[in-house]
Amino acid sequence: MTSLTNTVVFITGASSGIGRSCARTFAEAGAKLILAARRKNRLEKLAADLKKQFNTETFIDELDVRDNRAVAKFYKNLPVEWRNIDILVNNAGLSRGLDKLYEGKFEDWDEMIDTNVKGLLYVSRTVLPGMVKRKKGTVINIGSIAGHDVYTCGNVYCATKHAVDALTKGMRMDLVDTPIRVCTVDPGLVETEFSEVRFHGDKERAKKTYQNMTPLTPDDIADAVLFAATRPPHVQIAELIIMPTAQASTTLVHRTQ
Repeated sequence: MTSLTNTVVFITGASSGIGRSCARTFAEAGAKLILAARRKNRLEKLAADLKKQFNTETFIDELDVRDNRAVAKFYKNLPVEWRNIDILVNNAGLSRGLDKLYEGKFEDWDEMIDTNVKGLLYVSRTVLPGMVKRKKGTVINIGSIAGHDVYTCGNVYCATKHAVDALTKGMRMDLVDTPIRVCTVDPGLVETEFSEVRFHGDKERAKKTYQNMTPLTPDDIADAVLFAATRPPHVQIAELIIMPTAQASTTLVHRTQ
């Protein structure tokens, strides 16, 4: 396991769920953290907790990855000592709605495409040149099994995660003549705010997603992200697909009665 002491790790969507767990996992491993999300108040609490528990150095700020100008400004505003990013975790992402395509809402489509695809592109385009220049870096994109298998009414969300899969492969090809590693971690059912966001705050409907089965936790995914980030420099974990034991595909889940 490669040491992460004083390594700079940039995590998007760090205020909750998988992003928050990644922050804690990397903090425990000794990394310095750049944490970005739309809910700065949550970042402030997280940074304080990490400082108290692990004495972690953090740089936090509000960021909406859908805005390419905001991404550029965020990076420009980083203190010089924080700009040498060693590990980028492109975690910001969401799903909105579970509708048949002909009944879908344009605003839901825009939010998913702008966050899951364009946000990943904006952040990667901003960070990668520095990694290439320094000849050092690892990019870990948080995908989904929805990027490998389409399910009923998942149309646009699945399309965005297929795009993440394609972009990850494209990045890896474009960077093959550099020491930069590009990885993807693709989870199945993880109990986070994901379903609550998908169903526009309907908590009861969201709970049904995880009923009568044991889903993954955000910490399970953070462990996998840490694993990918800490392999020896010549080892690139191209793709990790992680599902609960009770899940065999996007649609096949065993639920106890």
